[in-house]
Amino acid sequence: MAGPDQGFLAELKDAVKPRAALMVIAVLLLQLGFITSYVGALHHPTPHQLSISVVAPPQVSPKLVAGLESVPNDAVKAGAVESPQAATDLLKDQKIYAALVFNPKGTEDTLLVASARSASVATAAEQIVTGLEKTQNRTVKIQDVAPLAAGDGRGLSSFYLVVGWCVGGYLVASILGISAGARPANRHRALIRLGALALYSVAAGIGGTILVGSVLGALPGSSAELIGLGSLVVFATGAITMALQSLFDVIGIGLAVLIFVVLGNPSAGGVYAPPLLPPFWRAIGSWIPNGAGTDATRSIAYFDSTNIAAPLLVLGAWAVLGIAVTMLAVLRGPRGGRELAN
Repeated sequence: MAGPDQGFLAELKDAVKPRAALMVIAVLLLQLGFITSYVGALHHPTPHQLSISVVAPPQVSPKLVAGLESVPNDAVKAGAVESPQAATDLLKDQKIYAALVFNPKGTEDTLLVASARSASVATAAEQIVTGLEKTQNRTVKIQDVAPLAAGDGRGLSSFYLVVGWCVGGYLVASILGISAGARPANRHRALIRLGALALYSVAAGIGGTILVGSVLGALPGSSAELIGLGSLVVFATGAITMALQSLFDVIGIGLAVLIFVVLGNPSAGGVYAPPLLPPFWRAIGSWIPNGAGTDATRSIAYFDSTNIAAPLLVLGAWAVLGIAVTMLAVLRGPRGGRELAN
């Protein structure tokens, strides 16, 4: 007759299946990855290749450029432009982050910034230039050529809007997979599921745009463009999540969280723009829907949609990849079980 301890061990062995144990371990790794990614990306913002142009007479410009380039740790990427208007145009076209305009008739220069693109980078540029100016017994005043909207404190509204859209995309795809089977049973079911995701994406794009615009007054810009962008962000994240589930079943949801939450959010340029992020996060940010969507949202809201082609291509590529992988997974045939019924 088995003792109490043997009975407990038998129950434990029966209750804790290998698959469940592996999934718990995977969740632990995902949790640790979340902590590593967020703290690693955001705990110590340091400028790197922060683009600052110089407007100054020919006899002064090389010295100012050299002074900016000499800031330690490769913090600044400096260059010269011919006029304040040219510098302003570069700022509004999102080609540079700041511009130092030298005053040949006095000791107070002007630093042009665009806080709508990144308030944190504008502050970093101000700190760098102020320190450099002090060594020359000069002062600097700040002129913001693209200020934030009154309701967009610290410029985070674009980022949080896109985060919300991404969350909706992978959650709705996860729910569809859990309720009807990770992999659609056939081509028609896959098209139906993708169609449902598309309808949801449009609704989410409209809802998010109305909330940040008409209701909260957080972002300016074209509502029609924001709706289109939001729909694309939601669909891209949802389609990739659907594809991952089709390939890896419930593990695909964890992979989607890894991409969009663990890696995508801290690298998106929300809290800190790319010049302030460590190399890994700086490199991946614009290639993930979170970062591409944040860049495009800011462009629509503040910069008349300049430089929007690249982020849209990134989002479109994720959407097409999600559709293609889902359809190819369906063509492979069902793995069995509940997938046969969906």
